[in-house]
Amino acid sequence: MTAITGAIVDVVLPCLNERDALQWVLSRMPEEYRAIVVDNGSTDGSAELAASLGATVVTEQRRGFGAAAHAGLRAATAEFVAFCDCDGSLDPAQLPTLLAPIMDGKADLVLGSRQPQRGAWPPHARIANIVLAWRLRRLTREHVTDLGPMRAAHRLQLLSLGLEDRRSGYPLEMFLKASQRGWRIMEIPVPYAPRTGRSKVTGTVRGTLTAVRDMSAQLKAAAAASASGPVRKVNGSEEPA
Repeated sequence: MTAITGAIVDVVLPCLNERDALQWVLSRMPEEYRAIVVDNGSTDGSAELAASLGATVVTEQRRGFGAAAHAGLRAATAEFVAFCDCDGSLDPAQLPTLLAPIMDGKADLVLGSRQPQRGAWPPHARIANIVLAWRLRRLTREHVTDLGPMRAAHRLQLLSLGLEDRRSGYPLEMFLKASQRGWRIMEIPVPYAPRTGRSKVTGTVRGTLTAVRDMSAQLKAAAAASASGPVRKVNGSEEPA
């Protein structure tokens, strides 16, 4: 991979000690897609390796998936932005498929619905994801089966959401606020392989509890917003219907 200027898509890759997966992940980056690796406190040389492989490296000292993801979003300059995990579980070569509906004007937010291979998902995580998707369908009426980390949208639209969560609730907050604003949300299946190394979320009790707490807060806020009425656009601005 070589550094890209004027990329059509910036790909945000939150990174915390992912050295073993980085070379494969970056080698799978499509042409004209710029990798923005957001180092979130790695101690294994991930940032140095990413830079040597041609990625743009951003440092985010504040720990948390949301902090890293949002730092990458703010560092992006391309019209379109995608997000992808940096652990080898998701293949960046799938990103053009997610971007196609955005670029064609058929969707505002496209989510990669993970199709797990054997050993990719611990049973408790799979069950939790099924329950979360069910709750989201009831709350938003969106046809969603998975709240996966691989996703794509217009950069300026994403920034307009005013995302505030800086931990595990960031992907959920993005989905909920997009739904509240009437975005056209679409899912596309993507392969999901066993990750390289241990997950910082489902791989630890602390990570799991933090994710549950963060997502519960987002669901509570979304339920309150839903109770106050849907959002409609008036002269380009948003206000309650």
